[in-house]
Amino acid sequence: MFRKRWDTVHEGREGWLFLTGGSNRVMDRYARGLRHWWLMRGWARLMEARAARAARLGIRCLHVIVPEKLSVYENLTHGLPYDPAQASTRRLARRLAGKPYYLDLLAPLRAARDGPVPLYQRTDTHWTVEGCLLAYRAIMRALAAVPPADIAERPDFAHETVLDLGEKVPHRPTERLRRPRILRDAVRAETGSLLAAYEALGRAQDLHVGAHVVYRNARAPDPRRIMLFGDSCAHFSPILLTGYLAESFSEVHFVWSAALDWDYIARVKPDILLFELAERFLARLPADDFDVAAGCRRGRTPPWPNGTPPS
Repeated sequence: MFRKRWDTVHEGREGWLFLTGGSNRVMDRYARGLRHWWLMRGWARLMEARAARAARLGIRCLHVIVPEKLSVYENLTHGLPYDPAQASTRRLARRLAGKPYYLDLLAPLRAARDGPVPLYQRTDTHWTVEGCLLAYRAIMRALAAVPPADIAERPDFAHETVLDLGEKVPHRPTERLRRPRILRDAVRAETGSLLAAYEALGRAQDLHVGAHVVYRNARAPDPRRIMLFGDSCAHFSPILLTGYLAESFSEVHFVWSAALDWDYIARVKPDILLFELAERFLARLPADDFDVAAGCRRGRTPPWPNGTPPS
């Protein structure tokens, strides 16, 4: 079977597409050498420091890194010259083995990769419903929480579309995208001003960093409150990890950011501080200087749509 490479995407077996470039230089997550070692050391120290600071506030802290498809499905890459044994997620799992503030998702995802349903979209960087559910259950076990009995049986919707990696290749392959309608008991109780402004303009799909929502669930099986700093694998819409957590805990604060806002954390004082990040974003060590209210790093101008705040 042939394979193709473009500037940022590699085509493997059976039409599987893998991100290899982009602004985060994905292949650097598999590099040998001192620079990669120092970066992983920096992340390990940051996670330890965060957990200690959270503990002083009486908060449990847990970090999860979502592995790249390259780290899980190297058997489908068909000749791409890289070493999955050098993956950032593998290095962190070794360095942080046994630490209560880090949960390794690479091992369970690799163990389940040959199952009947893919854990990642074939033409996208994100996990499927099944991959997200696997991670959600692992997180729940780590937090000594029990998922709602029917959480995997919620109704869903699906459509055929061109996904993020499919858009980057000339033949633009389509794929069936399935999304569950997770929410039954939880409701979105608060919306950050930045997301509200984007929604008012019909541009919510364009917002990433800075999105902020709060879900509350009066019928939640677990009374604890979670604050989740994450990215598109969690999402502010309740279609992935945030939605599953909202159905499980009494309150979930989601902030789309790799940097934490310690003022906001101290003000809300959740029971659990959860950090989720896709492996490719480990390329940069955050300064934890985020301003949730402004939706940006402290000292920067808020990125309002059209340059103006909502009225």
